[in-house]
Amino acid sequence: MRDISIPLFFIASLFLLPQNITHAEQWKILDTKYSALYYLEIEDLKAFDKKIDFSRDPGSFSSFIDDSSGPVSGFRKKLAAKVDAIFERVQLILDMRKPLKTRIKIKVYPNKTVLHDAYFQIYRKRTQIRAWYIFKHNTIHVNARDIFSGMLAHEIAHGIIDNFLTVKPPRATAEILARYVDKHLYDKKQAY
Repeated sequence: MRDISIPLFFIASLFLLPQNITHAEQWKILDTKYSALYYLEIEDLKAFDKKIDFSRDPGSFSSFIDDSSGPVSGFRKKLAAKVDAIFERVQLILDMRKPLKTRIKIKVYPNKTVLHDAYFQIYRKRTQIRAWYIFKHNTIHVNARDIFSGMLAHEIAHGIIDNFLTVKPPRATAEILARYVDKHLYDKKQAY
């Protein structure tokens, strides 16, 4: 008699994986000027939008450009503008304004369980980290219901720092700079 325990174990393990993050075709994408927001359901994107409270400086160059004719409309357009405003602010604070070669991906997970499952799939260990950036994939991972502008700016800072400098800085140095960005995000808008 043939032993079928291994194939059954394999088939059963497929059902135990979080199905909503294993198949790339399930992600929907909202493109912004500097990033691409990946999300699973529109409700997740709306929750993310409600948590991000930031607007473009009315005196910035980008505020004079009218991009209302683009394909993105409604709250998606406003969200894209918020994320881009944070990106520009982070570049200003860090004084790292050159364009990146590729846009940063921001994966917006529906809740902390799915976010932590994604972390486990990548690193094969459990965590309680609320958000993180991976240079290798140029991707920020966040929870739609546990995010705020400073946290997003912090993670964007990691992306900008790692892509701006010729040599990636030590982790501790990058963390100090990212915390600096988070702390000064809402300071009176001025060049540093």
